[in-house]
Amino acid sequence: MVNQILNFTFRTAKDSDIIGMIRLLKVLFSIETDFVFDEVTQQRGLEMMLGDCTNRRIMVAELNQQIVGMCSAQVLVSTAEGGIVAIIEDLIVEDAWRGEGIGKELLLAMESWAIARGVRRLQLLADRNNLRAMEFYKKMDWKYTQLICLQKRNCDIYTLKE
Repeated sequence: MVNQILNFTFRTAKDSDIIGMIRLLKVLFSIETDFVFDEVTQQRGLEMMLGDCTNRRIMVAELNQQIVGMCSAQVLVSTAEGGIVAIIEDLIVEDAWRGEGIGKELLLAMESWAIARGVRRLQLLADRNNLRAMEFYKKMDWKYTQLICLQKRNCDIYTLKE
């Protein structure tokens, strides 16, 4: 899918975009305090995402052969929905290009991708302290739920057996 607004191109990410996406993730993780940027780790994650185009997708916004925005999603099974759902993460647009509709187009493209796969519900992770992002999601008709996100770090099979 290729759409254009002004001179921006919106398309599915490819391996050659990884360097640009890593740069964007560095910006994102400077905002999201739950995560620490590590280039090797983020590259590994991006390679995994790009390696499964059926269940995972990264969309990018490109301007003059530079990646200026990105959004990722992946599907999983929900017993509550009795079907697949998608979780959206890593929506980030370079500061210089915010307010130009790029985030909206990336999010809408991801929604279309999910709908085409029969997704019953979209979920989105966002930093609650990123007020600008929270206002954006509200304008995009995303709703708060009673659920919260919990995480456990450094999980491996040896510690889980205890």
